[in-house]
Amino acid sequence: MPEATLTFTVTDDDTARAVGSGSLEVLGTPRLLAWLEAATCAAIEPDLGEGQTSVGTRVSLEHLAPSPVGQAVEVTATTTYVDGRLHRFTVAAHHVTAGVAGKLVGTGEVTRVVVDAGRFMDRISPSS
Repeated sequence: MPEATLTFTVTDDDTARAVGSGSLEVLGTPRLLAWLEAATCAAIEPDLGEGQTSVGTRVSLEHLAPSPVGQAVEVTATTTYVDGRLHRFTVAAHHVTAGVAGKLVGTGEVTRVVVDAGRFMDRISPSS
């Protein structure tokens, strides 16, 4: 099954304070989710045809441990289920120290659906 692993380093812009999800200078849950979704996008990319993309439709996430500024975080998405256009991923994030994954930071599941990018955007009407 397709899998992707990405590594990020927590910066001031990634903190809960910066992303509006709290007052602490640790990795904010919205940023963790964005990183995990980036891994799902990387995992599904090889399966996409010309003009296709994927959209997130469902997320379940447990943010289990804080990550300070400067901490490297490895995020992994593993395909666990595919039914036509629907792709479900198990996601996980770990602290990385000296190139070795360690403490579990977060875990969950992300569902994406493959869509035709042009048709998807055509369906969206401009706001007035």
